[in-house]
Amino acid sequence: MGVARGTQMEMEMANAEKRVNRKWNWRRAIAGAVLALAAANAPAGAARLRGQPAPPRARAFDIVIAGGRIYDGTGSPWYSGDIGIRHGRIAAIGNLAGAPRRQTVDARGLAVAPGFIDMLDQSGRSILRHPRLQSKIYQGITTVVTGEGESVAPRWPGRAGGAAGPGWTTFARYFARLRRQGIGVNLASFVGAATVRELALGDGDVQPSPAQLRRMEALVRQAMQDGAVGLSTALQYPPAPFAKTGELIALARVASAYGGIYATHLRSEGAREPEAVAEAIRIGREAHIPVEIFHIKEAGHANWGKMPQLVAQIAAARAAGVDIFASTYAYTAWSNGLSSFIPPWAHIGGRAALVNNLRNPATRARIRADLLNPASWGNNDWQEIPGPEAVEIVGVRNPALRRFEGRRLSDVAAAWHEDPMDALFDFLIQDGGRTSVAVFGMSEPDVELALRQPWVSICTDETGTSPSPTAHPHPRAYGTFPRILRKYVRQDRLLTLADAIRKMTALPAAQMRFADRGVIKRGMWADLVVFNSATIRDRATYNHPQQFARGMAWVLVNGVPVISAGKLTGALPGKVLVGPDAKRGGRGQNNLN
Repeated sequence: MGVARGTQMEMEMANAEKRVNRKWNWRRAIAGAVLALAAANAPAGAARLRGQPAPPRARAFDIVIAGGRIYDGTGSPWYSGDIGIRHGRIAAIGNLAGAPRRQTVDARGLAVAPGFIDMLDQSGRSILRHPRLQSKIYQGITTVVTGEGESVAPRWPGRAGGAAGPGWTTFARYFARLRRQGIGVNLASFVGAATVRELALGDGDVQPSPAQLRRMEALVRQAMQDGAVGLSTALQYPPAPFAKTGELIALARVASAYGGIYATHLRSEGAREPEAVAEAIRIGREAHIPVEIFHIKEAGHANWGKMPQLVAQIAAARAAGVDIFASTYAYTAWSNGLSSFIPPWAHIGGRAALVNNLRNPATRARIRADLLNPASWGNNDWQEIPGPEAVEIVGVRNPALRRFEGRRLSDVAAAWHEDPMDALFDFLIQDGGRTSVAVFGMSEPDVELALRQPWVSICTDETGTSPSPTAHPHPRAYGTFPRILRKYVRQDRLLTLADAIRKMTALPAAQMRFADRGVIKRGMWADLVVFNSATIRDRATYNHPQQFARGMAWVLVNGVPVISAGKLTGALPGKVLVGPDAKRGGRGQNNLN
């Protein structure tokens, strides 16, 4: 029993010791926590006096945009706050008054929004000569989506590059060149169905054999693997009109397999537009691919007032589950080549063949007969304009014709004492088929109705460039986005500022699957604009189009200012944005650089 009692006493003593140790360990833990908290809030010097290491300093932001009215891109009302940027991304949003930073942008009283996205751009080649795309940056555009029907790639060796320098054959090589030289904005590109068709079939009115169609599908597949964001068509312009719907569905299915979208300039934007929209809807359904209608419009005086029916057709398709949307530049004049008035068959063989057809009395007479026949082909623009006074000459290649820039086709006919149709033919002959025109063929109520639709985003449909004494573009090249903010938000109050910004940012980003752009949110790339919503305005006019917009105080691309205090910085921080399933960079990587 003595041994048993001794063992019991030892066990009781051991347990008591454990309880004491637990008590003191708990007290030491509390004391340690208190000391750590005090050290974290004490000056660094005090910590050193106690012999403790100084706490780490908060990481500095590269830039803090302070005190702005933040429009986050979703259409929500603005809120006040600061935005902290680090390593090109939005790192914090809130009250950052005491946060260390390398640079502060004072945005008090100014709107802060995501950078604008141009849903239809024509800068695939011009960005090689004008990498800063000044006409875009001054509008607040930080991302462009290019490649309407024809694209910069793929190409046969020796057929790309031109005056811009050595060529490329694939999107991979084209994108690599952009990354090497640097670009001022982000760029994404469709692969053009017409480009693929020309490589496989030439420019004639022919249909592909099964083997040729497989070749076309392979070209689209390679383009998507290289980073194209989808397949595009421009079905008014030869050789695109020769493609049947089945061919387009086959190519769109390939793009769909890589997470791409199908974007289209419809076969008709006038009398046959309902049929053209129905074709786009069919392609979307059968290829299981989202559909974008480029620059939605009702073209031609005879079609004015039909926008409600067009909107209803698209809304019905959306209600039935088709992911279909559209973009607009919101001017009543479109821009095109003067040669677009000529029927597709006369373009076979290129511009030289077109000019020869216009010179030849027999083919010229056939062209005239087609223009006078409303049913001669799918998109007879001559039948849809009010008259030659609706066609303004905006760009020529022949210096002898430069006196007509800014004047109407009716003026040319009067000066040459010709019938307007002969004036059109002869002008094309003298300018080698390269004349650009603005066609006043839309009504303002139709434009406004399209702009109001929640599934319609914004585009310029223009080349980004710098002012040139030999250029005379459509004013949308320099003015589209600020014009909408001036006219349709501030002046006409057709849109709220929050909704207009949504159409320029979050909406196109979602449509294009740019998952980390278009919204002001922590972790997103810092494509941002800072502007005065009460004064921002376009300055470009039809007579004087090369005038930069006013009002952008700051424009940041991937966290780097390209406009600082209203002035161009010269920085080239843009990235190539690739499709969600591109081979290079892995699945879902939209920011290769």
